[in-house]
Amino acid sequence: MPSGTAVSKPGADPLDDAAVPQIELIGVRKEFGDARHPVVAVEHADLTIADGELFAILGPSGSGKTTLLRMIAGFEAPTAGTIKLGGRDVTHLPPARRDTNTVFQQYALFPHMTVAQNVEYGLRVRGVDKKERRRRAGEALEMVRLSGQAARKPAELSGGQQQRVALARALVGRPRVLLLDEPLGALDLKLREQMQVELKAIQREVGITFVIVTHDQDEALTLCDRLVVLNEGRIEQVGVARQVYEHPANRFVADFVGTSNVLDGDSAQAVLGRRGTFAIRPERIAVAAPGSDAAAEHRVDAQVAEVVYAGPITRIAATVTGHDIRLTATLLSSDTDAALTHGSPVVLTWPEAAVRDLTDMSTHPEEES
Repeated sequence: MPSGTAVSKPGADPLDDAAVPQIELIGVRKEFGDARHPVVAVEHADLTIADGELFAILGPSGSGKTTLLRMIAGFEAPTAGTIKLGGRDVTHLPPARRDTNTVFQQYALFPHMTVAQNVEYGLRVRGVDKKERRRRAGEALEMVRLSGQAARKPAELSGGQQQRVALARALVGRPRVLLLDEPLGALDLKLREQMQVELKAIQREVGITFVIVTHDQDEALTLCDRLVVLNEGRIEQVGVARQVYEHPANRFVADFVGTSNVLDGDSAQAVLGRRGTFAIRPERIAVAAPGSDAAAEHRVDAQVAEVVYAGPITRIAATVTGHDIRLTATLLSSDTDAALTHGSPVVLTWPEAAVRDLTDMSTHPEEES
């Protein structure tokens, strides 16, 4: 974990009571449109992000995540509420007076400038002398492992290299907070996965607060120390990645973050023997042959409806015998019987510990650590 990130005790707020949060949102609301027909983009957001934390804002399109980021940056003014950076109220301050910088999905590099000139640009605008500009730009390029590309133009670089130039340009001004809006969205899958590792390493090296907006749940889980899940402008859950994934606060989080088998009403009664709303992650379900002595607290007879081979894993959908209930399981391909085909009878098993009870879960934010 980066230096400066508070380490929390189970059940406690991950931010030390004595530490000043690097970012704090208090009752933040944002409306667009006129007063008679307002469109609420963010509704009563309360959020704290620690110094040195790598934090993700996760949600589907239209959930308000980019609006939230733009309010932190100062590009949008909140309709109500307070925004603090390092304990300082910046609610009504313009972007230039906030100790932040932003990297957008479209890197907006100047095509006629060299890599070094792109990185130096913000310092030049601020009147930093040439010698100091070059020194700091060189440090920033070394940080993102592009020292040998300083004289090249953006068009001569790969997408990943352009992304690193944009990072260097944002970091050269030494902000306390770096805001990244879908920074890897323009990259192909393999390069995006490589850049996730790069981005995490860079954040660890510089040690400042990174806030990343993404709709990609895998990206958020891979990158972040903690994340917030937004839905229709509201915070559904805040917590460390593992807790949000393994202990979703409600049905929306269970469905959106990863994949879940959600059972309620008659389905829950048939499969679990009780009514309510429950979620089971596919990777917690084992698939066995009929008549096997697989020991588990829950087991149901089923019939394979679909088998999808995806390299290291295989996804299996099966219909519970005698019921119109479909469950999915995700297994390591090396553990999957190659004879499994459409229509094969199987037994699905899982432990009680894999069942997440969502029956009484509200849609209010849940902070876990």
